[in-house]
Amino acid sequence: MRPFTYERATDSRAAVTAVSRAGAKYISGGTNLLDLMKLDIEQPSHLVDISRLPLKDIDELPDGGLRIGAQAVNSDVAADGRVRTRYPVLSQALLAGASGQLRNKASVGGNLLQRTRCPYFSDTAAACNKREPGSGCSAIGGFNRIHAILGASDACIATHPSDMAVAMTALDAQVELLGADQAVRHVALVDFHRLPGNTPHIETVLQPGEMITAVVLPPPPPGRQLYRKVRDRASYAFALVSVAAIVAAERGTITAARVAFGGVAHKPWRGTEAEAALIDHPASGATFRAAADAAFASAVGRGHNNFKIELAKRTLYRTLAQVTQPDEDTP
Repeated sequence: MRPFTYERATDSRAAVTAVSRAGAKYISGGTNLLDLMKLDIEQPSHLVDISRLPLKDIDELPDGGLRIGAQAVNSDVAADGRVRTRYPVLSQALLAGASGQLRNKASVGGNLLQRTRCPYFSDTAAACNKREPGSGCSAIGGFNRIHAILGASDACIATHPSDMAVAMTALDAQVELLGADQAVRHVALVDFHRLPGNTPHIETVLQPGEMITAVVLPPPPPGRQLYRKVRDRASYAFALVSVAAIVAAERGTITAARVAFGGVAHKPWRGTEAEAALIDHPASGATFRAAADAAFASAVGRGHNNFKIELAKRTLYRTLAQVTQPDEDTP
């Protein structure tokens, strides 16, 4: 690990000012950053600790939504009664991610900013445009079983690892940011992460020094919610494919639908094509198959990950079939 200096921020505005200097980075739970520093992937010269800032609260909003502080830890958000009752897809996604120990440490803001688990990104001997722009992408033509099937480019086919962000994308969450000029702005989570294009090293729309202060959830959408994660082992593994689905139906017809995917793209992927194929159609197998086909019509496999296209379709089908089942006490 390279030498670095450290300071503990006393307030949000001071933290933003401190990180505006060259080579500085925020550190919160450190569950991703410290690992990457040990691998010499991240090389900050100065760390600004924001873990003790008063940004841990989960507050009610007048419209019925929630404002979740960026320093709230994943386990606290998953266990919050309001989240479990009104946003169960988020609680389910958080509990599907990592171990209890990591959830007790990892922050909401840090979860959104965690970097890809592509093995070539983590290997300094491999070519990786995300780590070293212009060096190439070893995953293209290499072992790419876990890599993207949607939204990738010839520069990068890595995937985003967050479960939480997938659920929040389906919930139409907004990310609250504090800038170097001390101005506050909100960005829709669906627009927060960037696709790779020719600049895969630029992963979000964050401006230099900008800090996540909260995530804002709008009032709960109508319908039932479900998060399904498919992975190589039952725990402590990143998603091959995950689906967050929120579906409302009346008299057997789908009246509202939101779908988001994880493990398939460089960012949490909103399934707008699937949603269009669901709304105003019967809650039936034929509709679910049509939605799956629409969602992955543009999917591209790179060899080892070809299976993910069919896996993603089947995962969406299974999730939709489960989330649209009538409650047991419904006559």
